[in-house]
Amino acid sequence: MKEFLQALKTQRWDDHRYYHHSRVNQTLHFISALSFIAAYALLFVDPAIAALLAWGVSMSTRQAGHFFFEPRGYDEVNQATHEHKEAIKVGYNLRRKVVLMSAWVAAPVLLWLAPSVGGLIQPALNFREYLHDVGIAWLALGVAGLLFRTVHLFFLYDVQTGLVWATKILTDPFHDAMLYWRAPLALLRGEWIDPMDHARRH
Repeated sequence: MKEFLQALKTQRWDDHRYYHHSRVNQTLHFISALSFIAAYALLFVDPAIAALLAWGVSMSTRQAGHFFFEPRGYDEVNQATHEHKEAIKVGYNLRRKVVLMSAWVAAPVLLWLAPSVGGLIQPALNFREYLHDVGIAWLALGVAGLLFRTVHLFFLYDVQTGLVWATKILTDPFHDAMLYWRAPLALLRGEWIDPMDHARRH
């Protein structure tokens, strides 16, 4: 267990120091974290609504931070190129995220054009039922994306690396809420990039 927790700490640290320099990105991660925590609670009440919140707010804000605000030039803090960081990324790098987010966009389009998905489900009779179907599809996509990369990491590295990554992903909302709650305040002070002094000293 000690080794597992140390590996979890390392994955979290690498994710932070490599991919969260932008204060806008950090702020969006804070918003994402809060909405993910709300989605977790909603899972026990209405899984479809939980998934709509998780993907519609949590994932969209989180990935917008990475795609549009995070610097992609040479990382002076870690002495690494963007290409190197993408190559060693344990989880979903930007290329893999494009595939995942494409599936996210495709799901509601498919359900709109083929409500029964070729006879696999009962077709929605109104917009409320359509949203429910989208939510369930997004929930299935989230579970599939988590399981696929976890098992993939079993083969790329080892079982522990995959399980550590899955644990990290599932607990990221709580960790990010504690880590990035100061980011909006930094933005209000006009600080667009985290100086990462703590990473330089590490």
